[in-house]
Amino acid sequence: MQATTGRVTRRRVRTRANLLDAAFAVFAAKGFGHVSIEEICEAAGYSRGAFYSNFSSLDELFFALYQQRAELIAGQVAGALAQDGPGLDVPAAVDRVTEVLLLDRNWLLVKTDFLVHAARDPDVARTLLEHRARLRGAIADRLARARGHTALPAVLGDTDGAAHAVVAAYDGVTTQLLLDRDVEHARAWLKQLLTALLTDGSGTPDHAKH
Repeated sequence: MQATTGRVTRRRVRTRANLLDAAFAVFAAKGFGHVSIEEICEAAGYSRGAFYSNFSSLDELFFALYQQRAELIAGQVAGALAQDGPGLDVPAAVDRVTEVLLLDRNWLLVKTDFLVHAARDPDVARTLLEHRARLRGAIADRLARARGHTALPAVLGDTDGAAHAVVAAYDGVTTQLLLDRDVEHARAWLKQLLTALLTDGSGTPDHAKH
């Protein structure tokens, strides 16, 4: 009985993963607001029953996709920032972050579609804001642990303000990427923005000047 339960659980996990992969491809190709549950099921090779055994709606499915990407980005940022111990070598950390950070145009298309959808629905917007807050929280937590060893520009205020600025820079650069499709330059622009935000603009942490 236990072995059977294990097989069912693995099959369910695989079905969910396949539905997410299919949804990502269909959303990227057609746009979030132009996709039906039937189209996702057809792309994944499953029935509507398989969909509803994993998700209650397209919104819920999207949030599962969003959580995947948000956790990946938070992990990339945390990993890049964790390499300096208690202090934080800001220019080196910025280099590491911009080298590994997810800049996938298909994901940006899906995320932007859903952002517009969420802006028109307060309940969806509230959930999306909660997901974005987790990403900022991961960044703010690392900056807070480095505080006392590394000074941040006073204009940013506290570490939460710095985290908001980092995410805003990422949002701005990725919006440009949607239009020009130039990932190499997007990484370079993000590096310049983060360096300017988190240092005095020269690549030297502010505290090193005193």
